[in-house]
Amino acid sequence: MHDIEPHFRWREKYIASEDQNTPFYGESYSEFSFSKKVYNYYVHPQWDSIGSETLYVKLIYADYLEGYAIIQLIGEWNDCLHNDIMLLKRNLIDVLIKEDISKFVILCDHVMSFHASDDAYYEEWHEEVSEEFGWVSFINVRDHIEQEMLSANIQYYIQLGEVYNEFFWQKLKPEILIREVEHRIHNHQKALY
Repeated sequence: MHDIEPHFRWREKYIASEDQNTPFYGESYSEFSFSKKVYNYYVHPQWDSIGSETLYVKLIYADYLEGYAIIQLIGEWNDCLHNDIMLLKRNLIDVLIKEDISKFVILCDHVMSFHASDDAYYEEWHEEVSEEFGWVSFINVRDHIEQEMLSANIQYYIQLGEVYNEFFWQKLKPEILIREVEHRIHNHQKALY
C-alpha cells in the first residue's frame, strides 16, 4: 500500500493544501517519511488523515462555483469499529458542504474492505446535499464491498452499483468526470421509473 499515491494529474488545476476552504490547508508532505498506517501497512505520505485508524483520503479536486468535489480513499472503511463515516462526514464533508459543495464523487478503487454499522450518517449526507439538488456517488466499489454496502441499505442515500463501477476516470479531466457521473445518475434514475 505504501506505493499507492493519490491521483496527482490534476495538481495543475487544484491542490487541497493550497485551498483555504479545506481542513488540509497548509499541510506539508514528505515523499520519504512514512508514518501513516492501515494496521501494519504504511500508506504513501501524500494521503491525508480524517482521524481514522484505517481510512485515508485525498481531496483531489474541488470546484466551488460548480459545487462539486472529488475525493479519493484508501484503506479499510470501518463504520462498525471506528465509525469512519462519522469521521469522513464531520472532518471533511461537512466542511465542504459549508462551502456550497453538494455533488460528491468518492473514488473507492483503493478501499480494500468495508464494515457497516447503521446508515444514519449516509442519510444525513444525502438529505443535506439533496436540498441543493446534489448527490453522492461511490465510483469503482469492489464487488464484496458493494455487497456489504447494499446489505446496510446505503444505496438509498448514495449512488452506487454496477453502472458506477469499472470506471476509467484517471485519464479524464475533473469536469468531464463530473459530467459522466451526472449522466450515469440521470440515466440510472430514468431507468428506475
